[in-house]
Amino acid sequence: MLNNFRLVCSEAVITKVGFEMGKAILNKLSGHESGFGIEAANYNFSFSFLKLNNDIFVIMISKKTKYAINALVFLAKRKGEGPIIISEIADKEHIPRKFLESILLNLKKAGILASKKGKGGGYYLLKDPDEVNLADVMRLFDGPIAFLPCVTYKYYERCEECKDEETCGIRDVFLEVKKKTVELLKQASLSEIITRESRLIRLL
Repeated sequence: MLNNFRLVCSEAVITKVGFEMGKAILNKLSGHESGFGIEAANYNFSFSFLKLNNDIFVIMISKKTKYAINALVFLAKRKGEGPIIISEIADKEHIPRKFLESILLNLKKAGILASKKGKGGGYYLLKDPDEVNLADVMRLFDGPIAFLPCVTYKYYERCEECKDEETCGIRDVFLEVKKKTVELLKQASLSEIITRESRLIRLL
């Protein structure tokens, strides 16, 4: 039986650490069917979880990833204008400033953004908008793009109840979902997102 849970947390993404955290959370949530909410001190990420065979998997992107995408699209539109101060990005995209500072720093460490200090400083897109896609951003903040650990590459983990991976129909379905999802997300570059936005505006 599949049960949906709502959780507010900060680091429970699909990584080895995330799975262990998810299992610990599941133990506390046992007996609840759906719509269960939990909050913990200093946690401010919102996720949807899927319960399957006593494992919890993220089935929606985190707020951190969503904010990162918003900030990147904003900077892609302003590429060539020089550094943009954090307060302007936060204000225009409605992102909490402290949250945004951490996100931009992670994007800088990943080589997607660059920054300039002092007067006239701020952040700007280092890569070309065609080179930054949603798959890269999601993996940076949320880990692997998959519903089951056995279909991931870097974060592979065999299912505890598995009899034979090679003949598992469930795994085959989720592997196909993962491949198609990753393919679509890789095609969704910042340039593509901006193009789609312009097209949608013209249709209004």
